[in-house]
Amino acid sequence: MRLAVSTTNETDTARSAQMSRIRGRDTKPEMRVRRALHAAGLRYRLHATDLPGKPDLVFRGRRIALFVHGCFWHQHPDPNCKLSRMPKSKLDFWRPKLEGNRLRDEKNRFALEAEGWTVVEVWECETKPDHLQRLIARLQSSSPLRAAENKSRSVGAKAGK
Repeated sequence: MRLAVSTTNETDTARSAQMSRIRGRDTKPEMRVRRALHAAGLRYRLHATDLPGKPDLVFRGRRIALFVHGCFWHQHPDPNCKLSRMPKSKLDFWRPKLEGNRLRDEKNRFALEAEGWTVVEVWECETKPDHLQRLIARLQSSSPLRAAENKSRSVGAKAGK
């Protein structure tokens, strides 16, 4: 027996309430990544508004911008990812919305790379401990900018005044 889906205001109100609970920051996958990186001693800034796309985590000294993407919302291109499926109903709404998200992600990636940033994308399905350990190793092996050299320049400039 199939239940008919009502399109009354009750359904629209319920769906609106459900959709309003979807967050753009501090999501479960983002919090998993943040906890793991912090526990490994890596320090970062959150949601840098001065950078294209407002990356979720920013390592300014290393010039790394890290995005934590939900597989569904950003359409993870991995064919093995079960979380990135396209909905079966209302495709006229979902397809342009989800493709628009992917295009926006690409535009932000290119803009950041043009400014000299390394962009790292972590997908929701890659927030398991083994994946996070590889991410930590990758970030720790990336060489920070010559922070000490830049610091000595600013100290020397202040002393010369």
